[in-house]
Amino acid sequence: MIEVYTDGAAKGDPGQSGAGIYIKDGTAQKMFSIPLGIHTNHEAEFLAVIEALKICRQQFPGEILSFRSDSKLVVDVIEKDFTKNKTFLPFLEEIKKSSSEFPYFFIKWIPEKQNKHADKLARQALREKEEEFDTD
Repeated sequence: MIEVYTDGAAKGDPGQSGAGIYIKDGTAQKMFSIPLGIHTNHEAEFLAVIEALKICRQQFPGEILSFRSDSKLVVDVIEKDFTKNKTFLPFLEEIKKSSSEFPYFFIKWIPEKQNKHADKLARQALREKEEEFDTD
């Protein structure tokens, strides 16, 4: 089973955003810091899950995935497979489609303090984007 921790961050609402993805595969660890462009914090949280699923599709096809997020909104929408928010609907559809490629996909909410690796990576993605602008 692959453990996947995701977090999204935005500087402004909306503003520059980033995704942090921390993956545990047994004793191996993989870390990803992905700039996402201009999004709200909630959108960044959804996009972090989507980006993590893309990585898992490439690196862990056919594995059981256990995702963890400190976003209650994202976890609730995915678990209930429902949202009234038209902005979040395309994200939910993409997550359903991508996660269906795996035999089992679980997601659970965790407190922020248990998601420090992914949070740090999401903030790193914001800094990388800022540095990119500083060099232009």
